[in-house]
Amino acid sequence: MNSKQPLFQITNNMIDYVAEIAELVGKMSLSDCVSNNASLCRGNRIRTIYSSLAIEKNTLGLEQVIAVLNGKQIFAPPKDIAKVKNTYELYERLDKLNPYSVDDLLMAHGIMMHGLVEESEKFRFHPTGVMNQEGYIVHCGVLPQYMSDLVKELLDWTKNSDLHMLIRSCVFHYEFDRIHPFIDENRRLGRLWHTLLLSQWNSDFAWIPVDSIIYSKQKDYYAAINKSNDTGESTVFIEFMLSVIKTALVETISRMNGMEDKPTDKASIRSSKIESYLKNHNYIMNANVRALCDVSAATANRILGRLVEEGTLIKCRVNGHWAYQLM
Repeated sequence: MNSKQPLFQITNNMIDYVAEIAELVGKMSLSDCVSNNASLCRGNRIRTIYSSLAIEKNTLGLEQVIAVLNGKQIFAPPKDIAKVKNTYELYERLDKLNPYSVDDLLMAHGIMMHGLVEESEKFRFHPTGVMNQEGYIVHCGVLPQYMSDLVKELLDWTKNSDLHMLIRSCVFHYEFDRIHPFIDENRRLGRLWHTLLLSQWNSDFAWIPVDSIIYSKQKDYYAAINKSNDTGESTVFIEFMLSVIKTALVETISRMNGMEDKPTDKASIRSSKIESYLKNHNYIMNANVRALCDVSAATANRILGRLVEEGTLIKCRVNGHWAYQLM
C-alpha cells in the first residue's frame, strides 16, 4: 500500500528540538528509575493519567485519581471513575501494543471506553465534529466511508517514513486528531499513541509525563491544533509538541537529579526524613512530622505544604484527619 505523505514542512526549529531532545535522552536512564526509583515512575504514570483525563474535562482531582488507583472508594461520577481505571489498564499494556496495527488501535479504544459507550473498539459510523466552548464547530472529522483507509494509510506512513520518530510521532498525533476515527476520546487515544510511538524509539518515554505538560499548556495545545487546521498542514503543531516533549524531559531529569542529591540543608534533611518514613508507612501526619523533625505544629504544616507544592506528597483524608502520601 502506497501511503500518502501528510502535509508539513521541516523547519530549523524542528531540527534544533530533535537535537536537543536527543541530547536530553542521552543524559537520562529511566531504566534505573524503574528498578531504583519506582516511586518517581509511578508518580509520572499517575500524573499522565490524571492530566490526560483532566484535559478532557474529567471531574476527578489528582488525589481522587490516586485513591481510585489504590482501590479506594470515592464519591464521584461513575463514568469518570471508570475512565481512570480503563486508562490505567491501557497504560499497563503499553509495551504489548503494536503501534502500527489497526487491530491494536481498535483494541486500545475498546479498553479505554470499556463500559462507557456502545461504539467502542470500532470506527464511528456517523459524521462528527469538534466544538469550541461557544458551541461552534471548529473541526469536522473525516466522513466515515473514508476513515478506515485513511487510518491504515497513516499507520503505514508512520511505520515506513524515513523521518526521525520524534517528528513522525507528532505528525501521527495531529493527523489522527484530524481524521477523528472514533465516536469519542480521539484526542486522548491520540496522545497515548504518541507516547507509544516515542517508546518505540526509546523505552524510557513510557514513563515521561508528556500529557502533564500538555495539560499545563492546554490553550497552546488547542491553538496549535487550530492553527494547523487553518493552514492545512501540521508544521505549527509539530513544533509545539516537540517543545512539550523537551519540557517533559527537562522536568523529569530535574526530578531524578533531585532524588539522587544528598540532603545538605535543613529543609532537605527534613524532606529526606519524611520520605524515609513513608517508605515503611502508608501516610504521614502533622504529629509524625513534629516527632521526626523536632518542630512545632505550625512548622510541620509548612514543611508538608511545601512538599505538596513541589509534587513530592499529596494531601488526603484518613479517619477524618489530614494526612499525606508520596506522589
